[in-house]
Amino acid sequence: MAVRRAGSEPPGAAALLKGFEILAKHPGFRHIKLGQRCAKPGCERTPTRGLASVNSNGFLHVNPWSRAESEEWAWAIAHAQLHLGLGHIPAAAEPDPAPDAALAAARCVVVNRFLEGFKVGAAPFDHPNWPEGDEQALAQLWRVAGIPADLAACGSAGPGLDHIQVAYKNPYEPAPDWTELFAEELTRAVSESIVIASGREAGGRKRVWDAALEWFVSSFPLLGAIAARLTIVADVELARSARISIAAVDAALGEIYVNPLAGLSEAQWRFVLAHEMLHAALRHGDRVGGRDPYLWNVACDYVVNGWLIELAVGAMPDGLLHDPELAGCSAEQVYDRIAKDLRRLRKLSTLRGRGLGDVLTEPLPRPGEAVEGVDLDEFYRRALIDGRTYHEARRGLLPAGLEAEIKALEQPPLPWDARLARWFDEHIAADLPRRSYARASRRQSSSPDIPRPGRLVPTEAVPRNTFGVVLDTSASMDARLLGKGLGAIAAYALAHDVPAARVVYCDAAAYDAGYLPVEQIGGRLRVRGRGGTRLQPGIDLLLRAPDFPAEAPLLVITDGFCEPLTVRAREHAYLLPKGGKLSFSPRGEVFTVR
Repeated sequence: MAVRRAGSEPPGAAALLKGFEILAKHPGFRHIKLGQRCAKPGCERTPTRGLASVNSNGFLHVNPWSRAESEEWAWAIAHAQLHLGLGHIPAAAEPDPAPDAALAAARCVVVNRFLEGFKVGAAPFDHPNWPEGDEQALAQLWRVAGIPADLAACGSAGPGLDHIQVAYKNPYEPAPDWTELFAEELTRAVSESIVIASGREAGGRKRVWDAALEWFVSSFPLLGAIAARLTIVADVELARSARISIAAVDAALGEIYVNPLAGLSEAQWRFVLAHEMLHAALRHGDRVGGRDPYLWNVACDYVVNGWLIELAVGAMPDGLLHDPELAGCSAEQVYDRIAKDLRRLRKLSTLRGRGLGDVLTEPLPRPGEAVEGVDLDEFYRRALIDGRTYHEARRGLLPAGLEAEIKALEQPPLPWDARLARWFDEHIAADLPRRSYARASRRQSSSPDIPRPGRLVPTEAVPRNTFGVVLDTSASMDARLLGKGLGAIAAYALAHDVPAARVVYCDAAAYDAGYLPVEQIGGRLRVRGRGGTRLQPGIDLLLRAPDFPAEAPLLVITDGFCEPLTVRAREHAYLLPKGGKLSFSPRGEVFTVR
C-alpha cells in the first residue's frame, strides 16, 4: 500500500475518476446509480486493503490510496452497488447481523457472476470459474467443506467485508428499497438498449411498435429475453416488396418485419409482436418437415393466437385466425384437421397476408446487402425456458399447450449420429441369430445333461439387408463431411449385420460403384468425379436397378448445393454439413453432421 503523506495526491485518484466515467458510459450500468460516495475524509469504514465497500444506507466508501487501474475501479464500484441492488444489505432501522465468511463469499460470487454477464470492468484478481447456485446453497456448502481458496477474497474490499449493515436513522424519509430501485433502473437500461437496436434515437419520438416491444421487457417475462434480442425492421418499401400486410419474422436473423402503414394500436402491436416471437422461439419454420409450408403456418397461427388470447396479451387485430374449438390442440393436430379442406384454407390470411406465411425461411432480399443466417436454436430454447420460470412467478400459469411446447424444448436435441442410428433401427432390421436343435451345440461343463441348440447356417440363398448411398462428389464437398458421414454409416451397418451397401458417386454424371463391403466404406474409399453437381441421375439409377431391393432405403450425402431431388415411394434421408441447407423441402429426414 502507498505511503500517505500530508497534502499529497492519492495515487489512485485519477484512475478512480476514470472508473466512474467508464460506468457512466456503460450501456447497462449508466442508469444504475445506487447510493452516493462517502465524502467524509478518513472514514473508518473505508477499506484499508481493498478498493471499495458499501453500507446499507447507500454510502460508497472508496480507498483512493490503492493503486488500481481504471477498469478495476469500475468493477469495484459496480460490485459494491450490486450488493445493494441484490438485497444483500437492506436499509432498516434494525440492521441484520453481519454475515459469516461463507455467506459473504457466496454473495460476492453471485455479484461477480452478474458482472461477468454484463462485462463491467476487470476484476483485480485472477478470474476463477464462478460456481453455480444461489448464495444460500453455496454458503451452506462452504460452511461444511470450507471456502475455496480462490473465492475467499473475491469482493471489492479484498479480504475484508465489502457490504456492511448499519442502522437507518433518518426520521424524515422512509428507508430506500434498493432492490426496487435496482429493478427499475435495470429495466430502463434494457429498454434503452432496445431503442438503440431499433435504430431510433433515445430522445426521438417513440414508435407504437417500439413501445409494444419494450413492454415485453418490463412486464412480460416469458418473452422478455426474446424481445431484448429481436430487432424490429419498419420499412415501407421492404414491406411492400415482400408483400407484408402486417408483420413477418425471420428467426435466424432475429428480425421482425412490420408494415408501418398497418395502422394498429399499441395493444394490437403487442399481440402481433408476441405472435411473431412465439413463431421464432418455437422454431415453427424448421418444424414444417414434409408438410405444406403455408398450411403449416396457418395451423401454427391458430394455436399461437389461441394462447395469446388466453394469456390476455394485447388485443388481437381483426381478421386473424382463431377458432375456440381448436383450444388445447397442437399445431400438428390442427394441421391434420385443416388439411382436409385445402380450397377454403388457401383463402385464409396470416399476419403477412392471404396465401402467404409470416414465418420466413429465407432472408428478405435487400439491395446491396449480403445476408447470412445464424443457427439460434439454443438461444430461443434457453430464453423460453428461463422466461417461463419468471413468468409463472410474476404472472401465473401458462396455457397447457404452450406449457407442453416449452417443456418439450427442455429436452436437449439428439446428436446427429444418435438420430442416424435411430433411422437405421427403423428402416434396416438387424439379422437376429437363428438356432436349431438339428445340430446341437457343445454342452456346457456346468450342465452336461442339457443339450443346447447350435447356430443355424442356412445352405440356401437368403436375402440380406442392404441400403443405397448416393454420394455428392462435387468440388464443393468437404472431405470431413465425407469422412464423418461414411464412418458413421459403416459403423451402424456393421451393427445391423449389413454385408454390403450399394454406392453411387454423383457430380456431373453418376458413377455406379456397385455393392461395396461396409468395411471398405468406412475405410479409404476411392472417390471418383469431383466435377459439378447432379444427384438426380444417381438416385434414378438406384431406383431402376433390378438388383437393388425395392424396400432398401437411400442415404444422400451432400453439402446442399444441388438441384431439387425427387425420391418417390422410397424411404430416404439426407446428410448435410453444419450450416448446410437444401434448396427444396425434403420428404425424408435431414441429419446435420456436427
